[in-house]
Amino acid sequence: MRSDRYTGRRTIRWKIPFLILLTAAAGLLIFYYSTSLIKIESPEKDLGQKVVIELPAGKSIYTYEKLLFHENGKLYYKGERNEIDLTGGRIIYEDWD
Repeated sequence: MRSDRYTGRRTIRWKIPFLILLTAAAGLLIFYYSTSLIKIESPEKDLGQKVVIELPAGKSIYTYEKLLFHENGKLYYKGERNEIDLTGGRIIYEDWD
């Protein structure tokens, strides 16, 4: 009989979900362990003192001393992507927040 063939076999239905859960738990454990080992720290940039530049139009620009430079008698601000002419501005060394 056909049903006699399968009664003697051990069922493996519980093994597959157990192996899937065990593999997922091991993957999560390895992921969290590896992320705790890797620490990326960028070096701190020394930008100098905090300064305020008062422009002739009455506006103020808050920046750091090392981002300013003089070239050909003009005052420039050098940012990451831009360069601004601040000629005629007055530099005030002030701690701002």
